[in-house]
Amino acid sequence: MFKALVLDQADKVTTSSIQELEISQLPEGDVLIDVDYSSLNYKDGLAITGKGRIVRDFPMVPGIDLVGTVVESTDSRYTTGQKVVLTGWGVGEGHWGGMAQKARLKADWLVPLPESLSGDQAMKIGTAGLTAMLCVQALQDAGITPEKGEVLVTGASGGVGSVAVTLLAKLGYQVVAVTGRASENGEWLKALGASRIVERSEFDDAGRPLEKQLWAGAVDTVGSKMLARVLAQTDYDGAVAACGLAGGFDLPTTVMPFILRGVKLLGVDSVYAPFERRQQAWKRISELLPASYFEHGCSEISLEQVAEAAEAITNGQIKGRVLIKL
Repeated sequence: MFKALVLDQADKVTTSSIQELEISQLPEGDVLIDVDYSSLNYKDGLAITGKGRIVRDFPMVPGIDLVGTVVESTDSRYTTGQKVVLTGWGVGEGHWGGMAQKARLKADWLVPLPESLSGDQAMKIGTAGLTAMLCVQALQDAGITPEKGEVLVTGASGGVGSVAVTLLAKLGYQVVAVTGRASENGEWLKALGASRIVERSEFDDAGRPLEKQLWAGAVDTVGSKMLARVLAQTDYDGAVAACGLAGGFDLPTTVMPFILRGVKLLGVDSVYAPFERRQQAWKRISELLPASYFEHGCSEISLEQVAEAAEAITNGQIKGRVLIKL
């Protein structure tokens, strides 16, 4: 028997409960894992609270991230006792996920845990950190260097944003962090590496098609009007890595930033990123993240505290990454 957070639905109302399950109840997969840690992401919050149509089939164990130890494997790439990490691939949405003490998964979804990381550090990174690293790499590939000017990070107090701030600062960029809770999170973001803080209210509307050029590049986790405003303020030949839609999936902008300033909009996905890209990103982030990130950018909860934390994260009341100890 093992303990799991289980989502169910009746009359379109999603409920969550902690249950004792048997291994035979786990879905099919190549690798059986003893889960050490999972994490709470915004998408997990939407699934657990029922505020978003994330889960279509019930019952479901949520948790799009996990790290643990291989117990059994029918795939030669993974052996008993090996540490592995999983992010994405629809786990926690269409396949039972990480908020349980055991999981059975496809081998193709896994990545060996980098030797330089512990299990709890891997989950303090998780999907959010992996996505942030992919965004930073996209900006670098687009030629955005520290010498070109300030780089903006929207939704900076969230999981992706806080890791992006940390990584960019470590690489020598001047990072401007956008948050709706500057008085509460300003000093924390500066501790992570932000050079200055901008209030989210300054981006409340989409603004004009083109505005004063302010940013060499940006990492946007919000979308909608925020992204439109950022694009309008991006420097000539600048780039914006977009990876989120917390503010909406629309984009009320024009082609003008793209055709008059050569601005590049770079879409970044971590859910279905291929193995080689994931492995490279995990290696790079394990090399770059300073010890201070794990001290200042993360908090830890138990499985019993997940439902309350899920409500908080969907209300924008959580900063940084949330680790779940199984």
